[in-house]
Amino acid sequence: MKIALIIENSQAAKSGIVHDALKAVAEPLGHEVFHYGMYTPEDKASLTYPMNGLLAGLLINSKAADFIVTGCGTGVGSNLACNAMPGVFCGLVVDPTDAFLFGQINDGNAISMPYAKGFGWAAELNLQDCYRKLFEHERGVGYPKERAAVMAKNRGIVADLKAASCHDMLTVLKTVDQDLLKAAIAGEKFEEYFFANCQDEAIADYIRGVLAS
Repeated sequence: MKIALIIENSQAAKSGIVHDALKAVAEPLGHEVFHYGMYTPEDKASLTYPMNGLLAGLLINSKAADFIVTGCGTGVGSNLACNAMPGVFCGLVVDPTDAFLFGQINDGNAISMPYAKGFGWAAELNLQDCYRKLFEHERGVGYPKERAAVMAKNRGIVADLKAASCHDMLTVLKTVDQDLLKAAIAGEKFEEYFFANCQDEAIADYIRGVLAS
């Protein structure tokens, strides 16, 4: 699984802590981690939480990533922005129980975490425990398991609701504020990671045009 990490500007100083915790858990399980930034508070490309959502939507819908790990100070802003995107189903994860239940019940493709609120002593251990609960287990099995069929049905209903209420991602990319889009894809490793993994040529062509403009 290709996991994309996205960090916004207010928490960029913690980027290394989050990245190291994610890699420590995900890579031994056979997953690849692609860090789309921010990397430091001094990065030329600065991401805001609305940009986190737009970037998450681009990566998921182009299949450049299978799963998004993002966040902000409380995790709420990035969660809202991600869920505004077609095809992105993001959960707010604060502790390992959240991570386990989100994976088992909701089986989404993105999580948003608080990197300021409650982020204190041994925070990196909480991060690792959350990622472990999320990625070590088969997702979508259900909890309790006897309700798995009902949960799966409800996931399908939510997916249908989102499909009915959202434009497709290419339409989103064409109609969103183009300066916002340019800023969201301005990270130093975006082109390297995105074009190597993108599986939607129409989206890739549009992004090439945006980058060239």
